[in-house]
Amino acid sequence: MTTPHKPITAPKMAIRTAVILLVFVTLFTGLLSAAYLWTRPALAAAAREEQMRLIDEVLPRSRYDNALLEDSVVLDNGLTAYRARKDGKAVALVIEAVAPDGYAGRIRLLLAVAPDGTLFGVRVTEHKETPGLGDYIEPKKDKNKTHPWITQFDGTNPAEIDAQEWRVKKDGGRFDSMVGATVTPRAVIKAVRKAVLEVVAHRDALFAAARKEGQP
Repeated sequence: MTTPHKPITAPKMAIRTAVILLVFVTLFTGLLSAAYLWTRPALAAAAREEQMRLIDEVLPRSRYDNALLEDSVVLDNGLTAYRARKDGKAVALVIEAVAPDGYAGRIRLLLAVAPDGTLFGVRVTEHKETPGLGDYIEPKKDKNKTHPWITQFDGTNPAEIDAQEWRVKKDGGRFDSMVGATVTPRAVIKAVRKAVLEVVAHRDALFAAARKEGQP
């Protein structure tokens, strides 16, 4: 004679469901962790390569011979600057800058600056300027492919140029701008000058030799 099965009570059902969910979550979390650990080196390498691709646009690798991304200093604004050296001698600082007063918001920039303040190159890395009007600050969107607007900074030194001249031509300065779209270049020009002057003012600290492992 068989013993009839006792019906599963609500508390037992809740416990069983909780155990099943716990096992599922544990396995799922383990799989996600394993996938992250497996792909992390590739993701890190891709991020570094993208970082170097942007830096290459403002400072060719032929100008320095150190491991650029491993020779850095954190600025007062929290951003990181990378020091380029050739035969042990400081040749440039690659820094980020932000123009807070773009027409449609902040414009993020990348600059390569020599110790004396001379600019090797400037690039816009992020912006929300009006397509077809203010976005000519980005080379790939500039209709002038031979001499993009942003290349006007190459070889200039804001530390040696009067502030009045460091403006768009409409304001009496030296920089060209598109008719009807001067807010954007004004913001970029001002941010570039400010960043360079800060580099020149703190050049000794910014271009100091990198600390070796174990040093205080």
